[in-house]
Amino acid sequence: MNTLSHRATAALALLVASVTLGCAGLMPGSSGGGAAEERIVRPDAPSEYDVLVAQQLEYQGRLGDALAAWERAVAKDGDSAYLHKQLAESLARQSRLEEALHHASRAYALDPEDVPTRIFLGQLYRLNRDSAAAEELLLDDAGEPIDETAALLLYQLYLETSQEESALEVAQWMLVREPDSLRSRVALANAYRRMGRTDEAEEELRKALAQDPRNLRLYMELARAAQQRGDRATEITIYREALAHHPHNHATLVALGEAQMVVDDLDGAIESFEEVESRYPSDLRSAVRLGFLYYEARRYPEAGARFERAIAANPEEHQLAFFLGVVRRRSGDPDGAIAAFERLSPEHSQYADARTQIAGILERRGDFETALEEVNRAVLVDPSRERELYAAILRSKTGDLNGAVIQLEELLAESPEDDELLYNLGVVYGEAKHNEEAVRYMQAALDHNPENASALNYIGYTWAEEGRNLDEAESMIERAIELRPEDGYIVDSLGWVYYMRARQLVESGKRGAARPYLERALEELGRADQLTGGDSVVSEHIGDTYLLLDQKREALDHFEEAVRLEPRESEQPDLWDKLEALRRELE
Repeated sequence: MNTLSHRATAALALLVASVTLGCAGLMPGSSGGGAAEERIVRPDAPSEYDVLVAQQLEYQGRLGDALAAWERAVAKDGDSAYLHKQLAESLARQSRLEEALHHASRAYALDPEDVPTRIFLGQLYRLNRDSAAAEELLLDDAGEPIDETAALLLYQLYLETSQEESALEVAQWMLVREPDSLRSRVALANAYRRMGRTDEAEEELRKALAQDPRNLRLYMELARAAQQRGDRATEITIYREALAHHPHNHATLVALGEAQMVVDDLDGAIESFEEVESRYPSDLRSAVRLGFLYYEARRYPEAGARFERAIAANPEEHQLAFFLGVVRRRSGDPDGAIAAFERLSPEHSQYADARTQIAGILERRGDFETALEEVNRAVLVDPSRERELYAAILRSKTGDLNGAVIQLEELLAESPEDDELLYNLGVVYGEAKHNEEAVRYMQAALDHNPENASALNYIGYTWAEEGRNLDEAESMIERAIELRPEDGYIVDSLGWVYYMRARQLVESGKRGAARPYLERALEELGRADQLTGGDSVVSEHIGDTYLLLDQKREALDHFEEAVRLEPRESEQPDLWDKLEALRRELE
């Protein structure tokens, strides 16, 4: 029989009628086994029959059976370049590269003038990590690519093997052959980018955009280049250019929002993700991102709504339930927060954190016994030093000062110079209103570690509250801020020192001298408010400062905010009285 070639189509057509009957078992739904297998395997039929069987099986997606048919065809006609190539392609689809390489090499040996076979063999060598053999096949005798398809493969090969100069030369060759080809220009730009020649890379991409101003991929390539060099402003500008041509494009809006998040453009990021949410309501991932952005902007009800929607679609997403609890707590819904935290099972990685959050809510309510129970539950699941120390503080708040002291002193006996334990002993005595003893332990903590910012802040704030040693209190708090400049609670202490300085001046009839201190107090307390993300005590301090300035409406606003932010009853016993008195006065 003659060797099968690319011109065998006519001969194959003559066999269609007879093969159709033999392929009855190949109709969709056929298993291909048993009787059906007997009908399609015909040892006496010519190889053309097996070709048609293979093609039909491939059409049906039965690639393993198709491979067997190609193997039968090659067994019948081992000198057919066409059959060896088809078998090689079938083997490659099954990831059997070594066997594919063998049959592709045989096909090329049988028909060395066939360019597609040569390129296919080169691709197999590339996949098999034999770059030298691939390069030899894809280049002609003059050292140039044999055609545009080979050039693209060579370009990819050179990039994969970090031969950027060679990749650049191939891209330039492609552009000469196809001067209007966007593919070639993008390849050239990518080669320049890989070589660190960013200006030339972007110039080529801009040239490509001039040819096709609506090409979204080119905008994305330009944006990526700007991102890689750290030029986020240009990256954002490019996304806006792309959106001018493709309004509401999902990927571009998301990329814009992410870039705006990086540059801390909170309002811009919110606007971008709001549009994503509006246009693509099924994109829950972006809805969750929007929730976090709202949280950062202290728009807690809106943040909670996004987390609730995501949880409704993914009830088992307990991580989102934890975030929802945090948001509800921030928005002044402690009962809703507890309900969200209670969704987490003991097996979840944040279960202990959730129970600790619940303890914090209960502590603020003054329910110290139940708060202690919650912390102990957390300790059982995930023991940590921080939780054990918190448990000791809660124990002291229940009235069991001796039990708390004993627990901490047992730990201190093992580490007598542990300044953190000394600090916590001071806190425990402070909770029991034994301020002198509390300060003594804080001083001991500083003796062992002069840079214990918490101890510095505790002493400074304690003295400020008592209205004494204000110079030393201010110095200690300023030192604590140097150590922890982003700690909003320490910044609040500094603002409170300025408030107390002003109050003493006002009480002595020196209101004019007090005003600069009150202005500094508002500045520091405002910064504390930003750093803490909103805290009841900080809001009350701001209200107190406005009240001393005789700005009663502003004071009322901040007292009301303090009430919304889960006040701590033991620390803020006068909050409600001040609020109600101001409300009556301003009615």
